[in-house]
Amino acid sequence: MERRSVQTGAPWEAIAGYSRAVRVGAHIYVSGTTAQGPDGLVGRGDPAAQTRRCLEIVQAALESLGGSLSDVVRTRMYVTDIRLWEPIARVHGEVFATIRPATAMVEVSALIEPDMLVEIEADAIVAG
Repeated sequence: MERRSVQTGAPWEAIAGYSRAVRVGAHIYVSGTTAQGPDGLVGRGDPAAQTRRCLEIVQAALESLGGSLSDVVRTRMYVTDIRLWEPIARVHGEVFATIRPATAMVEVSALIEPDMLVEIEADAIVAG
């Protein structure tokens, strides 16, 4: 089976030896994605803005490998403060309102940078 991957240039990709997303056959796996922008972290202190940015990056990774958000079957959200669950969940709910993937939200003690509030992974299966 053909294996394709995409990198976004995040500084951690080369250090840790990973891809933003990997496609094997109909399956696309998107790595843990944080709210990075060209000038650093997007939405400092704003869990909704960070979630939105994470999902924009996830969407771009999926599309670069021939998938889309509608192909997502599972997401995992890692949050540094579970009390922030609602704004994170609301943005996830807006993006996946009709798709309804299986999901989990898990509190973690920290992410790679102190101001990161959320990290999102996604798995997709491309129909056809």
